[in-house]
Amino acid sequence: MTLGSLALRVADQLPFRAGDRLRGPGGQKLWRYSVASIVAVVVSEICLVVFNGVIGMSAWVSSSLATAIAAIPNYYMNRKWAWGKHGRSHILKEVAPFWVLAFAGWALSTYSVYLTEGYAKDHHFAHVWTTTLVAVVYVAAFGILWVGKFIVFNRLMFVHRHHQHDKDAHTVSVSTAKPAGVRVPG
Repeated sequence: MTLGSLALRVADQLPFRAGDRLRGPGGQKLWRYSVASIVAVVVSEICLVVFNGVIGMSAWVSSSLATAIAAIPNYYMNRKWAWGKHGRSHILKEVAPFWVLAFAGWALSTYSVYLTEGYAKDHHFAHVWTTTLVAVVYVAAFGILWVGKFIVFNRLMFVHRHHQHDKDAHTVSVSTAKPAGVRVPG
């Protein structure tokens, strides 16, 4: 049993039939967005712990590097896999807003870990506990922006815009021919 099928089985037990929603295109997009987010969290957490806990860089430098590194696979996973966009990225409509959102998360997480590290040092936490607390606060800060980013990605950034000929192909044409047996005055 895969993780996805397990999630659907659990969702089917909910009173509002979340399983039906998860099986639809929006649910699949949300699922893929969630997986891309989990990958970004894992990459950034590993970077954060290595930079802060192992190398000994400050929390704000570690957070900055971790965010920048994790944003790269996160962008491509979201654009190509979650939203199914292919071809060249649009700098102003996709890349720039993505980095703005990534660094809004960076600003929130960096300020949060800066405060956390200061608190831990003021209270003489052991290095391992300081690193653990910094890592937890880092994830929590990004978690706050997670829902907002999904909405922005879904409604603004990775929207599939159809060309006019695509719209014309899906419209129903109304015939101006007269039905047999109908008499039109004139």
